Amino acid sequence: MTIKSRLKIMTFIQFFVWGSWLITLGSYMINTLHFSGAQVGAVYGSSGLASLIMPSLIGIIADRWIKANRLYGICHFLGAIALLIAAQTSNPTLMFWVMFFNAMVYIPTISLSYTISYFGLEKEGLDSTKNFPSVRVYGTIGFILAMWTISLGGFELSNIQLYIAAGAALLLALFSLVLPDCTIENVKKEKSLVHLLGLDAFVLFKQKKMAIFFIFAMLIGAALQINLAFADPFLHDFALNPDYKESLAVKYPAILLSIGQFAEVFFILAIPFFLRKFGIKTVMLLSMAAWTLRFGFLAYGDPSGGGFILLLLSMIVYGAAFDFFNISGSIFVEKEVDRRIRASAQGLFMTMVNGIGAYLGAVISGKIVDYLTVDGVKDWQQIWLVFAAYTIVLGIIFAISFKYKHDEDATGSVNRVA
Repeated sequence: MTIKSRLKIMTFIQFFVWGSWLITLGSYMINTLHFSGAQVGAVYGSSGLASLIMPSLIGIIADRWIKANRLYGICHFLGAIALLIAAQTSNPTLMFWVMFFNAMVYIPTISLSYTISYFGLEKEGLDSTKNFPSVRVYGTIGFILAMWTISLGGFELSNIQLYIAAGAALLLALFSLVLPDCTIENVKKEKSLVHLLGLDAFVLFKQKKMAIFFIFAMLIGAALQINLAFADPFLHDFALNPDYKESLAVKYPAILLSIGQFAEVFFILAIPFFLRKFGIKTVMLLSMAAWTLRFGFLAYGDPSGGGFILLLLSMIVYGAAFDFFNISGSIFVEKEVDRRIRASAQGLFMTMVNGIGAYLGAVISGKIVDYLTVDGVKDWQQIWLVFAAYTIVLGIIFAISFKYKHDEDATGSVNRVA
């Protein structure tokens, strides 16, 4: 089996684990465990708290002391144990702490999987910009399959979703034994304390371009977490209307949401073209515009004829909203940083997106949802419009502040800064 084939399998299972619960856990907590919006936001925000330090810390360890592929397997084994405990938990406080631990060991594996992929592709003499998207797309396929498994199995409001995720995590821990054997940098010759501590990636904040990039990656990460926490509960709430109770959106919301992942497949494969043709600034702006459309379509969508078309459109634009900042951002970081700190830099990117951004997005959005809830009924239209306004403002500020001049050349470089 080629290295690239192993990377595809790794990526597939990596996101199958996440897809088994990420979209549907909010509905399980609200409808089955009867958690409040703030409690759901707190549980989802736990991944943000964990991501404040863990991706960077794990990246440092992978660069310095433990091979990335070995550390990857250890993290997934611990994550499998946490998910098994979460499946048996009904207390919101305990659920927070268990999912917090799960996030501590799972979120870093995303950036580790990127590091392993870049290393493996380089080992086979393949260009990462051109070949990484074709590996990463298998993660989207895994995420889709997980969502369909949970939805068609009738597990959206059940703890079975967590058991399935745990089983997949354990399988991935075992599969990590056949992943490319990553190298560890020899740091004995380095005298810098910053280097010895593995904090090189944080020096990137001294570059104005990279500092602005990371800040906006964090702010877009907030939009992603808003979507993850409340898109599925939003669709489930249509069941309160007798006219919609038997609609596809209510009976199989995860399947409807999976259309966004299908759209991801197209947009992931289109990333090399967009980065080469337009550069990272335009791609990031397209992501912010797509988030605005996503939230706007959700605000006016419903399971009826015309409203259902808006829901479908919201799923399609999600593919661009996610891929054009998450995947493109990872490639941008890979191209910008010294290879000796690639794991640390990917960890820093993950910290900004799934750490600070995710935590702020989950906590603040949870409070907004509760504020716009009257007598147990959520005003979803106003909720989504507030989030749409947020991404509009974000895009305007980014367009003004991120100084960038793209220069397309024969090498397909993703970055040229004025």
